[in-house]
Amino acid sequence: MASMIDRKLNELGIVLPNPDKPLANYVPYVLTNGMVFLSGQLPFNVNGIRHTGQLGIGNGWEIGFKAAHLCAINLLAQLKVACDGDLDKVTRVIKLTGYISSSEEFSEHSKVIDGASNLMIDVFGRIGRHARAAVGTSSLPMNASVEVDGVFGIE
Repeated sequence: MASMIDRKLNELGIVLPNPDKPLANYVPYVLTNGMVFLSGQLPFNVNGIRHTGQLGIGNGWEIGFKAAHLCAINLLAQLKVACDGDLDKVTRVIKLTGYISSSEEFSEHSKVIDGASNLMIDVFGRIGRHARAAVGTSSLPMNASVEVDGVFGIE
């Protein structure tokens, strides 16, 4: 029988991918004291990096929103592995941190990371509400537009 969260993902039309391997010398997640710390996820899909380049230079916040949403899907895929395949073990989305590759003039970072935040709330309901940071930077790995990491409580 599918878990409650798996049913919710299905309702939303989301199929979690097989998580990608780390790009460098780190682990995808660390479990400690009832929490899962997930390494940053890029906007990968089956075709590779989906959204690249700086926002504010030909790309508006809407592109970043889509990238953050895809990063959040990849976070959920890694989280499912950390939870031994059962996302119903999640007790809280504690914090998301979003990094936005952006020009100096770009100032809509919060709108971008709403792409990840909205998904967590859509999937987990009230326990999906979380603390957050949205940080602008000049570049990200693989020229990604957005990267999102997260901290989750689990039972």
